[in-house]
Amino acid sequence: MQNETGNNVGNSNDTTKLEAEVRSAVAQGDNVQETVQHLTLAALSAQIHDLASLRRIMTAVMQGAREGAQQKLQQTTAQAHTAQTQLTDAVAGLDAALAQLAEASKLAVEEATGRAQKFSHEELARARADLESLESLFLETLQVSASAAKGLVADTLRDLVAHAKRNGTAVGSQLKDTLTIFTQQMTSVGHAQLEAGVKLTHATTDLLRKITAGVLSGLAERVKPGDKPKDN
Repeated sequence: MQNETGNNVGNSNDTTKLEAEVRSAVAQGDNVQETVQHLTLAALSAQIHDLASLRRIMTAVMQGAREGAQQKLQQTTAQAHTAQTQLTDAVAGLDAALAQLAEASKLAVEEATGRAQKFSHEELARARADLESLESLFLETLQVSASAAKGLVADTLRDLVAHAKRNGTAVGSQLKDTLTIFTQQMTSVGHAQLEAGVKLTHATTDLLRKITAGVLSGLAERVKPGDKPKDN
């Protein structure tokens, strides 16, 4: 998931727009999980990824979700439960989108194998290393967001972090299958520098675009976030 374009991945304009859209979705409260999931997928599919760009996207989503929940709380104290639910749904949407990124990476490798093509060992190793960090980066982003929040929003985010560490995440569950495929493919390739004709990062991004556009609706439906924590 390395940036091969040389562009400024996840630039400030893109992340500012993403943050504003997530904030509006959480504040308005309509289909929050699905909306945040779609917005995150759209951001992920817009460009090639490295860990720095993924961090910017996750941070923008969580910043928007946190501020949207805070806006809801400021309206009236009666909105506390609603704000908590919508923040939880936003986190679930982010988790599901990251799981779809991991699934798309796996599918890209499987499709290349089905065409008797192989990505280079170096590229597979680099992508595998990035994917291995994906769940921890997600949890770290939640923790940082919790530390920056106050009151009920902070409490909710801390509860979500604890729940994710205790029960796992959608992205973590998907990564088990994805990393197994990567390991098998790397063993098959060995250290030969065989090219598939298309870079793994591009193949993964193309699949994400299809998911976002609804072309691969089966994949979008198959990857679901884990159980959400119960409200206190």
